[in-house]
Amino acid sequence: MTRSGSADLPLHYGQVPPWLAERMTRLGKVITETLVLEYGISGFLSRLSDPFWFQSLGCVMGMDWHSSGITTSVMGALKKALNPMASTLGIYVCGGRGKYSRETPAELQKLGMQTGLNADGLIRSSRLSAKVDSVAIQDGFQLYLHCFIVARNGEWVVVQQGMNSDSRTARRYHWHSDQLSSFIEAPHTAIYGPNQGSILNLTDSTAASTRKGILTVLDTDSAEVMKAATSGIGLVPGARASVGSALSGTMVGLPHLTMPAHHDVRSSDIHIKRLGAVLALAHEKQPMDFESLLLLEGVGPRTVQSLTLVSEVLHGTPSRFSDPARFSFAHGGKDGHPFPVPLDVYDQTVTVLEKALASAKLGREESASALKRLAGLSAQLEKGFKEEDRVQEWIQHEREESYKYGGMTVAGPAVPPKSLAMGPARPPKSLARSPARRHGPAQLSLF
Repeated sequence: MTRSGSADLPLHYGQVPPWLAERMTRLGKVITETLVLEYGISGFLSRLSDPFWFQSLGCVMGMDWHSSGITTSVMGALKKALNPMASTLGIYVCGGRGKYSRETPAELQKLGMQTGLNADGLIRSSRLSAKVDSVAIQDGFQLYLHCFIVARNGEWVVVQQGMNSDSRTARRYHWHSDQLSSFIEAPHTAIYGPNQGSILNLTDSTAASTRKGILTVLDTDSAEVMKAATSGIGLVPGARASVGSALSGTMVGLPHLTMPAHHDVRSSDIHIKRLGAVLALAHEKQPMDFESLLLLEGVGPRTVQSLTLVSEVLHGTPSRFSDPARFSFAHGGKDGHPFPVPLDVYDQTVTVLEKALASAKLGREESASALKRLAGLSAQLEKGFKEEDRVQEWIQHEREESYKYGGMTVAGPAVPPKSLAMGPARPPKSLARSPARRHGPAQLSLF
């Protein structure tokens, strides 16, 4: 995963409830540690710089699947989880929202004294990345969140977010030092969002003459500048014509993520075959030794569903994150979309991941390997899946069953459906014949 870029999100206000914030911290910690153990620190930072993966991480954590709050809550959870163990893990999270963003230089200075990292260089990178996204690129978004994540080897990632109060949208910007060659010429791999007309982009590769012209104006006597302005003669040959290249809209053809304004999860937000394969893997009849292969005694189908989606966040390829909303089917969302957060399932998922990580650190890879294979197994089942739109049926089933798993939203606990007197709800039927039966138990083995 080498791409970086930006994401546009509906602007939401509010707080993350303590019952979710605590769980997001635990899940963020175990996901990060597992990624570092499996792919190294650079592998984790590379993923963090990808707006699609970042959004999928926020969705699997139980945040509102499309909102601006994902950025604040995910980075807050990671800072709380990772900084206490920074000396051993080798990852440091600085900055945050509002006043905490302005503490970034002091945090980096302290980090430099503790680790020997070049604090002045890191502070310069932090300030330049913020200035580029707020000044050199004038797209109508004012930065209010700046997070600087740095590794023990000096590699860093910036995740920062701005808001446009007129359009009620937020834009998240991602930077990765591993891909950066210049702060002033095309420093991003992508900047993309809904077209809001021409924007001033002085970092465009064709705007070099414009930048030179600005410097010339700043270094010229004011009387001469006024004379040139009234006469229509440019101070720098070709600079006037080059201003047009600095005025541009979105950059087509580069990675981008734009989340919709609607709160409900719709079929158009999800790759239906991918989600169908996950649900079939979790809920349909599996080989008799499925649980023993996973080494997860007592883990039911609903937790397998969540574990499969978390496994994909851990081990999936970049193309698997084109529909972040699908990952909200792991732990729902705090606002009840697509369904209430199943606290019991959430807790069991985190416990399973923590136990697998602890075993892997001791050299016992069985559980971690079995969990890793879940993502591949889901992709395998997807190939033979017949696509039918039953997303709303699945969502309704999750809502009706939510009370059984400690379902919770910001409005309170989930309640049993009124139809409960008619008998217990059954899992929704598969989109087609059971992929488990079609492929056969031998191909479903995780070992």
